[in-house]
Amino acid sequence: MQKYLEIGQIVNTFGIKGLVKVKPFTDEITRFEELKKIYICKKERMEQVEIEEVKYQKEMVLLKIKGVENKTQAELLKGLFLKIDRKDAKKLPKDTYFIADLLGLEVYTDEEELLGRIEDIFKTGANDVYVVKDSLGKQILLPSTKEVIKEIDLEKEKIIVHLIEGLR
Repeated sequence: MQKYLEIGQIVNTFGIKGLVKVKPFTDEITRFEELKKIYICKKERMEQVEIEEVKYQKEMVLLKIKGVENKTQAELLKGLFLKIDRKDAKKLPKDTYFIADLLGLEVYTDEEELLGRIEDIFKTGANDVYVVKDSLGKQILLPSTKEVIKEIDLEKEKIIVHLIEGLR
């Protein structure tokens, strides 16, 4: 499992006082209010920064980061990703997982056929959809429902699914 979890990406600046606009990668955007420090990922290194203020604009989070005092400084952060240490992550309910922990897991049918690995996960109105890619590059989309997803074993890095009609 990854030591750090991505919680958002800085997509723009906001105003002239150094605020950055963040696209959150969390279901609970108010989660940012509980964070005192986060990591900004710059190429191969991470820099820990303090959050001074949190605001919201529609589905975006506006952050005031200590040391970023104007629009010019905020511009330098555009496109960078924000992470937190796993120990600072919220505890998830039973049968709920961080996307980072699911990416790369092998996916098998309940008949023990390897379908591929989870390459991506995206949200729809009703449920998440797992994008599974095999070694030849063929993709299959699996809805994250109890009818399809039968078992997730993070220790074995394996997911067991039941393919209902129409999924192939």
